[in-house]
Amino acid sequence: MPKIGMEPIRRKALINATIGEVGRVGSLDVTVGQIAKRAGMSSGLAHHYFGGKDQIFLAAMREILTRFGAQVRSELKRAQTPMQRLNGIVAASFHAENFAPEVVAAWLTFYVQAQNSSEARRLLRVYARRLHSNLVFNLRPLTDRADHIAQGMASIIDGFYLRHALQDAVPDRAAMQALVMEYLELQLGNGPRQNGMR
Repeated sequence: MPKIGMEPIRRKALINATIGEVGRVGSLDVTVGQIAKRAGMSSGLAHHYFGGKDQIFLAAMREILTRFGAQVRSELKRAQTPMQRLNGIVAASFHAENFAPEVVAAWLTFYVQAQNSSEARRLLRVYARRLHSNLVFNLRPLTDRADHIAQGMASIIDGFYLRHALQDAVPDRAAMQALVMEYLELQLGNGPRQNGMR
């Protein structure tokens, strides 16, 4: 029987093990037994806490989204202007924790899973809506094309995750963040910065 008070610790361990195993394999082709073994417990306990692999994976994706949301909030607290807030959102999108190989693999698997799972699709839509609304809110004081530019920024961010997974060399996060901001400045009509000048 599960020990009283251990459930949150074991759930967290199983979630982290799921992210790690999905990252190692690069797909959902992992078993509850493999996840449980990585977490240092029996598959029976894993089933007890989550019910099955799909539920464990969804819990892992909720955790990744929760971490991302916390990173966005942390960046926004330090920002003063709309442009600083936009830079903060982009910075959170390319945070080192989000670009850990196992997290990138989990994201890509999440996109695939969303094609067949209504719950995964719902979570993905929540992420997409929040990113879009955060971008649009901070773009509105700067442009009357906020929705269009937000769509472009989100597409570039998501596209880099695909490139990260497909390229042999891991793209530089700072360079990618700078590229998204360069796109933003071009869309705002400011032009890219060169040698510290416009």
